[in-house]
Amino acid sequence: MPTAESFPIEKIFVPTKMKKAIKPEIVGEIAESILDIGQQAPISVRLDGDRLVLVEGLHRLEACKALGETTILGVLVPAELAQPKSLLSERPEVEAERIKMARLKQLRLEKEAAEASMAAFRGVHATEAPRTRSTTGRDNPKASPGRTAKLTPKTLSDWITQQKGSGGRY
Repeated sequence: MPTAESFPIEKIFVPTKMKKAIKPEIVGEIAESILDIGQQAPISVRLDGDRLVLVEGLHRLEACKALGETTILGVLVPAELAQPKSLLSERPEVEAERIKMARLKQLRLEKEAAEASMAAFRGVHATEAPRTRSTTGRDNPKASPGRTAKLTPKTLSDWITQQKGSGGRY
């Protein structure tokens, strides 16, 4: 394991992609920690010609800069070991979780759509004028007495129950 040494901060090049990831609140927290207990974890740098390139430790480096430090503890790592870490999204367990969450979102959207559809369906039927039925069933002399006595089912469950009772298929 490489040993930590002191590197001049102005000699450390920070790649542009890394600079975009700076979070000032984290830099502030690390700066406070460095003031309280000192730098505990070294940064990682690699040689690129005559300059040092930051590999890991962006927020520690920025915290030391903010504190006015001229040097920082770091370890020199070989270029082969300085390859970027695999992205979190490339790990199989993260991908499986992402797929699961997408499936749950799709189910939730389908459920909401079904509920909205049922609410709209109920709203349409609630605004229709109520149908009046003959209590005697004798308004239509050609109608058979058994058919006029049945009520129109209000729900799907009522309809299924009615179909079962009459021997119909559903």
